[in-house]
Amino acid sequence: MTDAGAADALERTTMRKIAWRIVPLLALMFFINFLDRTAMSFAGPNGFVRDLHLSAAQFGFAAGIFFLGYILLEIPSNLALHRFGARRWLSRIMVSWGLVSLLFTWVSSVPMLYALRLLLGIAEAGFFPGIILYLSFWAPARHRNFILALFYVAQPLTVVIGAPVAAALLEANGFAGLAGWRVMFLGVSLPAIGVGILAFFVLRDRPADADWLSPAEKAWLAAEFAREAPAGAGHGAHAGRALLDKRVWLLCLIYFGLIYGLYALTFFLPTIIGGFEHAAGTRLGLMQKGLITGVPYLCAALVLLPWNRDAKRRGVRTWHIGLPALAGALSVPLALHLASPAATMAAISVTAAGIFAALPNFWVLPSRLLSGAGAAAGIALINTIGNVAGFAAPFATGLLHDATGSYDLPMTVTGLMMALSALLAFMVAGGGDARRLKPASI
Repeated sequence: MTDAGAADALERTTMRKIAWRIVPLLALMFFINFLDRTAMSFAGPNGFVRDLHLSAAQFGFAAGIFFLGYILLEIPSNLALHRFGARRWLSRIMVSWGLVSLLFTWVSSVPMLYALRLLLGIAEAGFFPGIILYLSFWAPARHRNFILALFYVAQPLTVVIGAPVAAALLEANGFAGLAGWRVMFLGVSLPAIGVGILAFFVLRDRPADADWLSPAEKAWLAAEFAREAPAGAGHGAHAGRALLDKRVWLLCLIYFGLIYGLYALTFFLPTIIGGFEHAAGTRLGLMQKGLITGVPYLCAALVLLPWNRDAKRRGVRTWHIGLPALAGALSVPLALHLASPAATMAAISVTAAGIFAALPNFWVLPSRLLSGAGAAAGIALINTIGNVAGFAAPFATGLLHDATGSYDLPMTVTGLMMALSALLAFMVAGGGDARRLKPASI
């Protein structure tokens, strides 16, 4: 074998090991994370809103206040991960949120609901940006978007798999004397505690600590990161300067619109599907609703990997972010003006696919600008701004619905937010090759 052939084989073997050894556990952690934070959307139309006497605005505020708690500790948490290591910090986060989520089983009032949602956000703070930062320690730049795509596919699958699981738990009404939605909160909380403990023993902080990588594989990774270091050096490695960098704030705005679309869809899709019963004059069972809820996310999962494989082949270009964001922006308000439930679900499927196709490619951009403590702070800031959208989307959607009596205006606002993301994404590096997004290029 030639030297070039041996180098290619070493690269393939190393990345294959990382994909199989790290990504499945991180994807499982993300699966549980997204299921825990969105469990309320499944509970809402199945007794939760009725039992706690919630208006749409109160439900939206309870969904959104989670993100206020998350925001408070987002950046400090990511800096703590950088200092103490992912194994300890990510495990601590999972066990903490699992314990808080467990308390939702016994929530009995609106103030208690608000307090627990706020506390859940505080417990989860730093988890997602910590994962993004952690993956940047293992995947060189040219492999990062596909590794992120493999990880990100867990999020739509959370709904594809999680919706029927949630439905089954909801149908266990009366178990231990609990209402079905309380059983569901109990059932989705315990895995977080168990997997959090497992992660402490399985994860390794850096490639140098991985006993499953050979010395040659560790050396290849070290050489790749050393070769990439100049592109992210300088002020991009300084936490304070990264937080003031205009390029980081541009990425914050792009991410805001994408996350606004994601959570407007996530928290109100089950309610919109519930409206199909009235429109069609029929009655859907819990499992049927769960399966229907999963359809847009299954479409998203099927689109996500091929789209990101193309981005890996070409190199991530800004249209890999802008085009799917634009498709989502156009389809989300259209969905509510279509005549049939099937057509509505098709449009919503385009929205979900657009959001999830854009997100893994988006997260390649911060790692091209930032390194070290600057990466920890900058990634946390971007995710913090995204979580502002996580608060604003469900709250504004519920508030506008209560004010107008329909979802037409709130979904139009959602489309406009995603259109803003698409526009800004096309502006990055002139709408061309995202590799031009370098420390002095914007």
